[in-house]
Amino acid sequence: MIEQIQDTHPHIQKLIIEGYRQMSPQEKFKRVTELTIAIQQLALARIIKQYGQISEREQQLRLASLWLEPEIMIRVFQWNPREKGY
Repeated sequence: MIEQIQDTHPHIQKLIIEGYRQMSPQEKFKRVTELTIAIQQLALARIIKQYGQISEREQQLRLASLWLEPEIMIRVFQWNPREKGY
């Protein structure tokens, strides 16, 4: 049984679920990719708002640190998000 989404009417939720069930794997992958890009754009907008004019490299490091473990950020990029912030 699929849990009810709190802010969506049950009828609408059923339509959404049925729509996803009818999608091909390629369509699902495209949708997930689009949503991932949208989330990254929102996160980047928050970073720019919070830190102002920072280099593109720093923007990308802060963005990556939201998804990667701090140990990976330190080892690969020499960037410690615990010290510098996310």
